[in-house]
Formats: sequence, C-alpha cells, structure tokens
Amino acid sequence: MAAVLVGQFHARDAEGRVYSVHEYQESTPSPDGSGKEPVTTFKLAIGDRVNQLEDGKFMLVQSQIELTREPETPPAAQTAAETLIAS
Repeated sequence: MAAVLVGQFHARDAEGRVYSVHEYQESTPSPDGSGKEPVTTFKLAIGDRVNQLEDGKFMLVQSQIELTREPETPPAAQTAAETLIAS
C-alpha cells in the first residue's frame, strides 16, 4: 500500500492552538489492474493520526481534541505601486 501526500492545511482547537495537518491518499491496486478508489487519511505533521468528523471538522485520535480547519487565504496581490517599488 502506498501513501502520497496530496495536501496540507492548518486547523485550530477550541483553545486557539494551530496544528499542521497533512492529507494523504492511499490506494491498493487490484490484481486485475482496475484499481480501487483511493482512501484519504489525515495526520499531523508530527505523525499523530487525525479522523475527519465532517467537512472542516477533525479529531485527534490519541487525545480526542476536536479541530476546525482554517479557511484558506489567497496570497495578497501586489498593487501597481508595490510592483514598481520592487522592480
């Protein structure tokens, strides 16, 4: 079975601590080569397992701490003046 890192994001607990969560997809090819749907798993960057409860909600397996996924923020766009100054 192979696991491939397909994403990472930050999540917060109720006390505001931030956790770095890694998303993996695992798949086991079938003998006939048709494959199987990949299974998505989550782990903290330090290796602790994480279960997905619902969209955007997760729970640390060992400590039972509930986490909420942080919304992704797009990179700030530079204004024309900032671009000229940087040049």
